[in-house]
Amino acid sequence: MFPFFYGVFMIHAENITSVNNPSIKTAVRLRESAAARRESSRFLAEGLRLCVDAALSGVKIYEAYILPSAAEKYAAELEPVFASAERVFSVSDAVASKLSDTKHTQGVFAVCATPDLPSEASGVDPQGIYVAAERLQDPANLGALCRTAEALGIDGIIVGSCCDVFSPKALRASMGAAFRLPIVDAPDLPALLSSLAARGMRVLGSVPDATAVKITQIALKRGVVCVIGNEGGVNSD
Repeated sequence: MFPFFYGVFMIHAENITSVNNPSIKTAVRLRESAAARRESSRFLAEGLRLCVDAALSGVKIYEAYILPSAAEKYAAELEPVFASAERVFSVSDAVASKLSDTKHTQGVFAVCATPDLPSEASGVDPQGIYVAAERLQDPANLGALCRTAEALGIDGIIVGSCCDVFSPKALRASMGAAFRLPIVDAPDLPALLSSLAARGMRVLGSVPDATAVKITQIALKRGVVCVIGNEGGVNSD
């Protein structure tokens, strides 16, 4: 057992030094595989900011994996993670490298429960302002969309057949916005948009066309969805 000190409390963490530990293998699969994340309804968060954001946002944390040096360096910041995690593990440098998806890891990881994402029109506030993304395949783009939407005060994101918003790259690019911003996962985006339009929401399509009305010239009143296409340009279907 390894003692973690934070504030006036002490956490006795189990020590993991082998990259072949079953818990580590499971966490690595969550990092690498969207299918593993879907099947288990779990994902792996990496980095001090993301793990703390997850804890502060009320995301359930099953396990936290922390380098001893990180526990000492970020003791105060890690308090929400230690308080939320069901189990805390001290890991070796080799294990941290195995878990990491970055070149220079901070040595802070958390296996978290994937939030339940609504898929129907009932998950959308008809008086809100939303961005709908169709078939975004670059996780960095999807994460950046979440981050920008939160910064602009958008009420939520609708994703239709996009890459996994809880993949490591998407989470890093979102800078925690994926935990705080309401997200609707729409397997049939056209049907959902039709349903929202029937409920009185205005649906706008963004196109890379010089003749289109500039978005800066549109008054985005309440009850609107702005649809953004994928990286390949305008869809033909």
